Amino acid sequence: MQNATGPLSGIWLPLVTPFKCGVLDWASLQRLAAHYLTQPIDGVVLAATTGEGMTLDPSEVSSMVDIVTEVFDGALPIYLGVSGSDTRKVVSAVRQANRLSIDGYLVTCPYYTRPSQIGLSRHFEAIANAADRSVVIYNIPYRTGVNLSNDALLALAALPSVRGVKDCCADVGQTGDLLARRGPDFSVLTGEDALFYTALAQGADGGILASAHIETAAFADVYARMTAGDQPGALLAWRQLSYVPQLLFTEPSPSPIKYWLCRQGLIESPEVRLPMTEVSAELASRIDAEVERRVAA
Repeated sequence: MQNATGPLSGIWLPLVTPFKCGVLDWASLQRLAAHYLTQPIDGVVLAATTGEGMTLDPSEVSSMVDIVTEVFDGALPIYLGVSGSDTRKVVSAVRQANRLSIDGYLVTCPYYTRPSQIGLSRHFEAIANAADRSVVIYNIPYRTGVNLSNDALLALAALPSVRGVKDCCADVGQTGDLLARRGPDFSVLTGEDALFYTALAQGADGGILASAHIETAAFADVYARMTAGDQPGALLAWRQLSYVPQLLFTEPSPSPIKYWLCRQGLIESPEVRLPMTEVSAELASRIDAEVERRVAA
């Protein structure tokens, strides 16, 4: 289990939220949690982007946390995805969620409004002050429309509750600068699945990876080889694995992941909530072929 105060590292899973006939599928969620408890992951994030968190009601989020907490029984840390463009509402949501059995929050930059760096800083300061547990900042400008600068991020890192960043800035130079300047207790976890090896080679501490729903052990192996100093072995392992995120992000996530998990029997339905839609017949056929190939191997 991750240390409660030390740096975050390794493979973190932004868990999908299973649905069936328009409602949460509790049996599938329990099955998922039990499965990934046996896999080499270092933590999970609930109700984030991959978990379709923006479509979930507060009561659904609370029930999800209760179910996963019961299955994990303290074996793995649980973070909760939080997002919004109104700082007051996000702060209120965090204060409400402080009552849940979670270890921290993954908080996105406010989307659409495109505030200044000062506005972003004050937004995260307010959230960090409201949270009574750890905060990981999620910087993903191609979704939110605003890029949190390294200067602003590293200033926020001085706040006691801010422990790291999920880095999806999509700028290798910005990531490299961040890794060179961050302190020893501030974690940088990539959220760019296709760039996982590259991020590790730059010095990232791990990743929050939707693709790690599939081939979980293989993602963990890349990480383990890199941290052991076996960069050639990590590169070889990555070359054998890199097709997985390419396939899973052929269409908007998490639909391909849910379809694959359904084919594996881990969830009963690949259903997603609008505006997301299920995978195309073409992609379903490609995933079917991969599942069948693995069964035959």
